[in-house]
Amino acid sequence: MSRHSLTSLLDLAGARAGHFRLESGLHSRLWLDLDGLFADGSRIAPLVRQLGETLLPHGVTAVCGPLLGGAFLAQLVARDLGVEFWFTERVADAEPAGLFPAHYVLPPALARRAAGRRVAIVDDVMSAGSALRATCTEVRIHGADPVVAGALLVLGSVGADWFAAEGVPVEAVLRHHFETWPPGGCPLCAAGVPLEDLTSSVTR
Repeated sequence: MSRHSLTSLLDLAGARAGHFRLESGLHSRLWLDLDGLFADGSRIAPLVRQLGETLLPHGVTAVCGPLLGGAFLAQLVARDLGVEFWFTERVADAEPAGLFPAHYVLPPALARRAAGRRVAIVDDVMSAGSALRATCTEVRIHGADPVVAGALLVLGSVGADWFAAEGVPVEAVLRHHFETWPPGGCPLCAAGVPLEDLTSSVTR
């Protein structure tokens, strides 16, 4: 994709620099406010169509995304592909600790439909892939086969590397370099840069 397309998507996502804690627990210098990404349907539609085209050869029968943004994307892609739309919801742990603490579950009505289905799991943006990892685990628990993971934008390689190890290919419309660090190895922490915790609306 062109630099213009990447710039447009980062603009839609309100990208800004700083020192942030992501949902995965990792730290980064880039934050994306994903809550407004789908506000202008006409601007995001071309990227949604392109993602659907990359998922089509995988023969999926359902598209599943984590709430919120991943579910919005999953619904649009599922409509374009003519397959079922599923979503997972985050369940908050009483005392989340460590990296990748997120836990996402299928609603019971969707869990009952999962066995034997070929599923694409999608999110608007994937960096470490916290929400997508949890969604992948959840659909497998209920007997579905996550045959592909997809995102409008893949940041860095942490999430993609995890899916590669799981044997799940990753499709993306756009990719961009992205650095993350565990809290104990974060150079921004070491430099005393104030940390913002934006885990309710963050790059995942």
